Amino acid sequence: MGQRKASKDGDRKVGRRALLIGGAAAAAGTAALARDELARLWWRTPGVEKPRKAGEVDYTGARWVAASEANWRRADRPDDFGIDMVIVHVTQGSFDSAVKAFQDPGHQAATHYIVRQDGHVTQMIRELDVAYHAGNRDYNERSVGIEHEGFVDRPQDFTDEMYEASARLTARICARYDIPVDREHIIGHVEVPGTDHTDPGPHWDWDKYMRLVKRARTAPA
Repeated sequence: MGQRKASKDGDRKVGRRALLIGGAAAAAGTAALARDELARLWWRTPGVEKPRKAGEVDYTGARWVAASEANWRRADRPDDFGIDMVIVHVTQGSFDSAVKAFQDPGHQAATHYIVRQDGHVTQMIRELDVAYHAGNRDYNERSVGIEHEGFVDRPQDFTDEMYEASARLTARICARYDIPVDREHIIGHVEVPGTDHTDPGPHWDWDKYMRLVKRARTAPA
């Protein structure tokens, strides 16, 4: 979360790909194309929601705790928005305070995951949905956000257990969406254009973290 909470990604419109569907289907003039697009977009009809399994997680071993629906936007990633980035955050508080904030509809921000100092991983938003975590609409749509319990000015908060658990999580996200394991695609909140946040801060060991991510990326699932 950094020094201040992120601005809400309040846009409720359909994705760019969805906006092109009507014209594409008409130009193609085929029932097959129309059926394919309708199969992807039927749930966007007002009052219709895409089927979800309660408590389902994207990362094995994570515990599900739902964020407030006011802090994320329903989507169908990567079909409507491609995912090509992981954004690292620091909570600027305890794990419990971060969970409470993300469950508060007035907070206007939340990440997909929180990693505790002991390495426990909690998922609060599905990866297929857009979390309001980066303070930048484009980056929200194309990224998965991971919070880490602690404060940016306390290097002791960044434990080995946290680094290792987060690295395994990031490695699996990169494998799932074919994201390159490099600093152009795994970034800190401070690196998001237009943000006023400072996390993960100067004490986050990027060399160590990237080394762990690369090792986890090549290890058996």
